[in-house]
Amino acid sequence: MEGTKAQFIDLATCPACAGQRIRRYKKGTYAGRLTQDEIKITDSQYGRVWDLSLCLDCGHIFANPCPSPDFIFSLYGEVCDPEYEEEAAGRSRNFLPILESLERVIPERGALFDVGAATGILLDLARSRGWEPDGIEPSSWAVKTAAEKYGLALRHGPFETACLKGNAYAAVLMVDFIEHTPLPHEAVVRAQRILRPAGILVLVTPDIRSPAARIAGRRWWHLRPAHLAFFSRASLQALLSRAGFTIIEERRYAWTFSAHYLLSRKRLTRVLLKNSAMSSFFKRIPIKLALGDSFEIYARKDRNG
Repeated sequence: MEGTKAQFIDLATCPACAGQRIRRYKKGTYAGRLTQDEIKITDSQYGRVWDLSLCLDCGHIFANPCPSPDFIFSLYGEVCDPEYEEEAAGRSRNFLPILESLERVIPERGALFDVGAATGILLDLARSRGWEPDGIEPSSWAVKTAAEKYGLALRHGPFETACLKGNAYAAVLMVDFIEHTPLPHEAVVRAQRILRPAGILVLVTPDIRSPAARIAGRRWWHLRPAHLAFFSRASLQALLSRAGFTIIEERRYAWTFSAHYLLSRKRLTRVLLKNSAMSSFFKRIPIKLALGDSFEIYARKDRNG
């Protein structure tokens, strides 16, 4: 597929802290045409990034010029990613520790909103634990899959401009979402507005300053066309405090995938998966990746926010 030429916007201020001291950080390795396959969750085009800028005030690194919000949403609306749903069991294992940690912070279950809910795996798990599930997703395929497989009526559209009731949710989850949007501040402000007083925002996002990111360099698996923003501890703090949040807990996130999924990331090992018996065998082997290169943040809405 040839792809679609991105529509770009030039950013004069930092998307995280609104600082104006911005300089070029790194020349991009991506040509500027996108396909749905290159932005789906299971994409494996590691090392390909847009031109990146650095904010000298908070250390945020972001695509600049950046694909426009309207362009990004229109492209995500066309994404179809069956491979994501095939890994549902492993993804549930990833989401369970998040919900367990959230439940220690909020002992009483309530309404929970998942941003970028994909096919609803997280929300289905949350519902089984007593939460009232709600969420939004741009992909028409994912919204349809959530309804058919899990009986979830996801909202369809971009979160940043969605019409949502204020002070309505006990928790908002953004698991691997904030790095995909050109409007991180707008997204976090929207989360702040729909949360109840003292409600909790959960963020999982890559840490570009992590040792794993430094060691992997250009081959770091979070450097990919779908990622427009790369946070550090300082830039996350700036983003959240600016939007009216206080970080109350922080840890390093560990992913669990099947051996089948990890082998499918590389061309050289995909040949093993063409054998149905081998493919089935590898799907039964869970592998935990405790690389320490993603944040898991729990932030409380300021009562005066």
